[in-house]
Amino acid sequence: MNNKIWLSSPHMGGNELKYINEAFDENWVAPLGPNVNGFEEDLEKFLDRNSKVAALSAGTAALHLALIESDVKYGDEVICQSMTFSASANPIAYCGATPVFVDSEPDTWNICPKALREAIEDRIKKGKKPKAIIVVHLYGMPAKMNEITNIAEEYQIPIIEDAAEALGSTYKGQACGTFGRFGVLSFNGNKIITTSGGGALVCQTQEDKDKTVFLSTQARDNAPHYQHSHIGFNYRMSNIVAGIGRGQMEVLKDRIEARRRMHDFYVAIFKDIDGVDVFSEPNSDFYSNHWLSAINVDPEITGKSREELRLAFLEDNIESRPLWKPMHLQPVFEGAPYYGGNISEKLFDNGLCLPSGSNLSDEDRDRISNVIKGYFGS
Repeated sequence: MNNKIWLSSPHMGGNELKYINEAFDENWVAPLGPNVNGFEEDLEKFLDRNSKVAALSAGTAALHLALIESDVKYGDEVICQSMTFSASANPIAYCGATPVFVDSEPDTWNICPKALREAIEDRIKKGKKPKAIIVVHLYGMPAKMNEITNIAEEYQIPIIEDAAEALGSTYKGQACGTFGRFGVLSFNGNKIITTSGGGALVCQTQEDKDKTVFLSTQARDNAPHYQHSHIGFNYRMSNIVAGIGRGQMEVLKDRIEARRRMHDFYVAIFKDIDGVDVFSEPNSDFYSNHWLSAINVDPEITGKSREELRLAFLEDNIESRPLWKPMHLQPVFEGAPYYGGNISEKLFDNGLCLPSGSNLSDEDRDRISNVIKGYFGS
């Protein structure tokens, strides 16, 4: 059996242990310390636009706090992109609120501005103005933020950007995660950089960052004893984990370039295969980190299916994966409102994520290429 080729595996840079060892040497093993501060500063510098970043235990925790700080409460409604991972929608339920799912548009596979407007107007007619809009930059592809932001501003609804997959992606030169009131980052083991587990909330003001830190450290009041006037959470990133992040930030640009080269690799393979589209930027306004490269297989043109291709990869011990199953089709969200057509459903039926790691070798690429060419007979 050939060695496993993973969809997206962790890729260390070399200096992670240096920062971890410093934490041990200086006895900064307690939750907070200089690595947390340094990691936040590195992210703020990378994102630019005077962003304020709070390092947290997970991207899901960041999204939960963003909803709380957007005053989402029991019985409220929050608009959420349907084509996404469940972690984009689950925190809505944590708050006791109801998700209102919106379909994708075909260019970016992200939330459709037309369906977004329809959803907002219909919920307002029903007496339920949404409290927030969760926009996801799917697989690193920026959403159409100009159109989305204009709609959100028109109806005065805050945007929360789920940029968990999009660190390093930009729209019109601006970093994903910096358009909304809040941006969410993830450093899970499969992301473009990792802290093994972790995330961050990107804020536009120091006030919002301070509130995030306060809530994420059990909301302890400023008193000599333990006093609490708010419900808090144990959501802060540890100093040890942040040390991994500091080492990863040193190689982030290299990781982005490597992921983009994997995308170009797939473009070259599929350019002469009719009926297979590689997920790519619509125009020069969009710059994707291509965290995951993905394809859309048209079975009517190819006479093939993405599932058969997935199984062909599996036979050679190569991991690939269908696109996210839309949230409005998930049993746990059965009955939630949904607006739009069937774009996300078609993408799920015909889309496949391909191995995209920054640590793939030429030998790995040869194996991937051989499976693709063998399957399509090219």
